[in-house]
Formats: sequence, structure tokens, C-alpha cells
Amino acid sequence: MAEIDANKEIRRAVDTGSVKFGFKQSEKNILKGNAELIILSSNIQKRIKEKMQYSCASAKTPVFNFFGNSVELGSVCGKPFAISCLCIEKSGKSKVLDLAKSKKQ
Repeated sequence: MAEIDANKEIRRAVDTGSVKFGFKQSEKNILKGNAELIILSSNIQKRIKEKMQYSCASAKTPVFNFFGNSVELGSVCGKPFAISCLCIEKSGKSKVLDLAKSKKQ
């Protein structure tokens, strides 16, 4: 299987799918069952990361740990602000859901 470019797939999901930014929005979507994937930046606060991982495990929602910090994740998403957490509701034309699957293999 070819290596998936995380940056391109995250950006494609932002452009063609439905994505919510931020901890509160992500948490709401996990609880509603609308989250397909949660992406966390490398410098997210430890307690928030633990809370998100617990919520995702309870809801059986996959988590992808982005290799860059929140400023880099914001840049990948095409936003002029830092993003520590984002929720993919619908991936659109992106293969972003394969990121979590390829991480497990």
C-alpha cells in the first residue's frame, strides 16, 4: 500500500468534506456519534488529549496524532490560526480515514 500524505488528505477533507475545529466542537460530535475521525496536534494539552482519547475509545472513534504542532495543523487546514484538535464529520473526497487504519498496521 502506498504511503498516505497526511497533509494533503487533511486539507482535502477540509475542502471537500465536513470538518469541525476545536476541542468543544469535536467533543460534541463524538458524543452525538457524528465523528468519523479525530485529529490531535502534537502539542495539545495533556489533559485535553487524555479526555479526547477516552471519549474516542468510548465511542469507538479513531484518533490520528498529527506529527506537527497546532500552528502547523492550522496551516495544513488553510486557516490563519492554531488548531489543536479537529473532528472529521464527513471526509468528502479525502482518504483521511485511512490515516488511522494505516497507523494500526
